[in-house]
Amino acid sequence: MAALRLSPRDALVNAVVEAMVTHESLFFRDDRPFEHLSRTILPQLMSARVGRRPIKIWSAACSSGQEPYSIAMLVAEQFAGWPWEIVGTDISQPIVTKASAGIFSSFEVKRGLSPERIARHFRRIDDQTFIVSDQIRKMVRFETHNLLESALRLGQFDIIFCRNVLIYFDTATKTKVLDLLARQLAPDGALFLGSADTVLGITSRFVAGQERGVFRPAPVAKVA
Repeated sequence: MAALRLSPRDALVNAVVEAMVTHESLFFRDDRPFEHLSRTILPQLMSARVGRRPIKIWSAACSSGQEPYSIAMLVAEQFAGWPWEIVGTDISQPIVTKASAGIFSSFEVKRGLSPERIARHFRRIDDQTFIVSDQIRKMVRFETHNLLESALRLGQFDIIFCRNVLIYFDTATKTKVLDLLARQLAPDGALFLGSADTVLGITSRFVAGQERGVFRPAPVAKVA
C-alpha cells in the first residue's frame, strides 16, 4: 500500500484492484428482480417510449457477464423486435475481456439456467465449455468502468442494475456511487440494487419503489 501511495502506476493499481475485488456471479441471480423487470418495469417503459428510442439498460459491476447476458436472454425471449442497448461494465479489464468472450464452464451455465435456456442461448464448445449464442452476445456491449468515476460517456439509461456491490463500500462511498448513478438514470427509470442494499440514510436522489430492491429517481423539487 505504501508503494501504491507513493507511485500509483496503472499496473500497480490494477494489481491491487484485482486482489481486492470479488467476481462471484451467476445467471438470473435471485430471480425476483428479473421477474419484476419483465412483468412491470419493461412494459411501463416500452409503453412510455413507443416510437422514440431504444431502451437502454446498464449492468454496473457486472463481473464476468452473467447478469447482462441474463437480461439479454430475457428481452430476447419476451420482447423480441424492440430495440435494446445493454451495457455491462466492470472495473477489472481481465474480467471484462472474459465477459465479452461469452465463454462459460459447464458449472457456470448450470448456475441459474434451465436446460432449455442453455440449449437455446448457448453453443457447446466441448464437454466442459459453452459459448453464448451470437444473437445474445451481440446484444451486450462491455466496457471497463470505475463506479467512483463519472459515467457521462456511457450516456443516459432507462434501467440500471447495481446489485450486491454497495455492501462493500462505506457510507460516504455509497453516497458518491448512488449520486453518480442518479445522473445517468432517466427521470422515469429504475435502479435495481441487491437485497441487502438500501438508499435510506445514504442519498436523497432515490426513493423506494413498489418492489424490494428497486428504486426510482426522487422527484425534482419545483422552483416557486
